[in-house]
Amino acid sequence: MNAVLHPVPATPPSPTAAAHRLGRLAITSLHAELACAPKPGLVTPWSRGSHQDMDAGTFLRSLFALRGYFVAVAAAGAHATPFEDLRAYGIDAEAAMLRATGGINTHRGAIFSLGLLVAASAQFRHIKGTPPQGGEVCLAVRDYWAPALLTAPLNNDSPGQRARQRHGVAGVREQAAQGFPLLRDVALPTLQAALRATQDRQAAMVQTLMSLIAVTTDLNLLHRGGERGLAFAQQQARRFLAEGGALQPGWRARLGPVCDAFEAKRLSPGGSADLLACAWFLHQQEAA
Repeated sequence: MNAVLHPVPATPPSPTAAAHRLGRLAITSLHAELACAPKPGLVTPWSRGSHQDMDAGTFLRSLFALRGYFVAVAAAGAHATPFEDLRAYGIDAEAAMLRATGGINTHRGAIFSLGLLVAASAQFRHIKGTPPQGGEVCLAVRDYWAPALLTAPLNNDSPGQRARQRHGVAGVREQAAQGFPLLRDVALPTLQAALRATQDRQAAMVQTLMSLIAVTTDLNLLHRGGERGLAFAQQQARRFLAEGGALQPGWRARLGPVCDAFEAKRLSPGGSADLLACAWFLHQQEAA
């Protein structure tokens, strides 16, 4: 008789190996956001966008400085480290970023949002033993740390926080405490549907970015352009999407005038860009 061979269950990676894998995915997700082009108002390898103080090289120096941070928060998440310790890692990472860029803020928002998602993915994997879906990672942030997020001190010197207070709007910590609804309901479904429809990473990421700009109260847009600037950016994004977005041929040519308009008004949707990088990470970590 022939022996029946049963598949041997795959051995989950060690917490250390998983932390390094998630850390690498975080950095590659931020690099994917940088490489995505064209993007209205944002830095790409070929454009400064609406920024005079930074270019792609500034972002690359920042990414190099942040490599260890994402590995560290992944390892901390796997061991259920308290939120206060995760916050300390983030403060150190921000200081490293500023040293690398000469005081220029390239990734402050991503240090916060993507750091939490990396830690949550690591903790979920350690508890469940399987890679989570992207939406599960978002909800894990809420379930693990919502009370601590809502009571943590804010950096009132940052432009985003000043805009938040001036306009009386919620910020990214409220998004995180709610389980990142913009990621769950807008960014990740849009990204994955666009990837299935186009098989084109650039088109899918642009479609996701414009979908985020259309609905996000982006604090960077508020800081740079006030309520009128935010409304203008949202209107431009909605018009682009109504014309087929990046799912239709010729989308790069149609996006060109939008980029020119953002740059003329010095508008930069940095908060939406952070969410785009987070969405790419959530998508990639599902198979990691």
